[in-house]
Amino acid sequence: QEQLVESGGGLVQAGGSLRLSCAASGSIFSIIPMGWFRQAPGKQRELVARIIPGGRTVYADSVKGRFTISKANAYNTVYLQMNSLKPEDTAVYYCTAGVTLTPDFWGQGTQVTVTS
Repeated sequence: QEQLVESGGGLVQAGGSLRLSCAASGSIFSIIPMGWFRQAPGKQRELVARIIPGGRTVYADSVKGRFTISKANAYNTVYLQMNSLKPEDTAVYYCTAGVTLTPDFWGQGTQVTVTS
């Protein structure tokens, strides 16, 4: 059964770093794009970053230059390295996967809180 499990969220001060991990169970995740969405309180979910088989990446303008998405193909694990974190990055972060920009698979989410 396909499953995405996130880890690595937590509390960090502004300017700090966190790395999120997403362990993907299921062979489909080796052949479809994966990514990260986030949802802040009172706001809609938004795409943060996406990685396509072959390695091409896409980022939201708000995180370009600060966040890096990567994938360890041998382990079907996706990472989100978040540097220079800002209070506005506070949100629940979801690991996702899907052929289109509307994901077909979602993890349970992990909370990231950035204090000023």
